[in-house]
Amino acid sequence: MDERHVSAVWRALLPAVAVLFLTACQQAADGASGPAAGGPPESTASTGYGVVFLGPADCSSRGGVVREVSCGSEKAAARVLARHTGAPSDGPACPPLTDFVLHISGSGPPGREAVPSGYACMRTLESPHPGDPGQGGGPRTIVGDCVYGSREGEVRETACDGSGKRPPAFEVRSAVPRRALCPETTDLFVHLGGDRPVGCAHRV
Repeated sequence: MDERHVSAVWRALLPAVAVLFLTACQQAADGASGPAAGGPPESTASTGYGVVFLGPADCSSRGGVVREVSCGSEKAAARVLARHTGAPSDGPACPPLTDFVLHISGSGPPGREAVPSGYACMRTLESPHPGDPGQGGGPRTIVGDCVYGSREGEVRETACDGSGKRPPAFEVRSAVPRRALCPETTDLFVHLGGDRPVGCAHRV
C-alpha cells in the first residue's frame, strides 16, 4: 500500500486558555458543563498503520507535510490519542494528556477516498510532554497545571516550576462539577471543560 500523506498544520504548543472567574461569590450558580473531556473517537478500535489516515493509535512523522508512518519507525514522532472531524472548537475536547493538536485538511490523491478533514489529538513519543500536569503547555488546562492572569477574564498556562516566560500565580488542585463543590480556601475558579468543568485553583 502506498503511504498516504496530507498537508497539515502543526498547531503551536501554546498554553491552553481558560476562563477566569472571580472568587468573591463562593455560592455562585453552578457552572455549565462543557463537552465530555476526551470523548470517544469516531472509531474506538485501533485502526492500524495504513488503514485510516491517522486514526486512533496511529503515528505521524515530523515536518510540515505530515505522513502516517509505522509507530516502530525511526521517523515516528507522535501517536494519535483521538481523531475527530470538524474544528476543535466545535468537536469533542482532546484527552487530558494531549501534547498538541494536528489540523488535517480534507484532501486526497485522485482516484482515492478523500481524507476527512478534522483534527487529531497527539501525544509525542518522547519527552518532554507539554500536556502533562504542570508542564505549561498542551491544548487543555487540567488538574496539576499552573496559570497566570493574561488579561481581564482570562488566564493562561505556565510551567509550575517557574521555567516558563511567566511565573505561576495559581495551581489547579482539583476539578468539580460546580463551583460550590470547591474547597472554601479556593482562590480562583478556572473553566476546564469536560464533565468536571470547574477547576479549583489556589495561589502559589
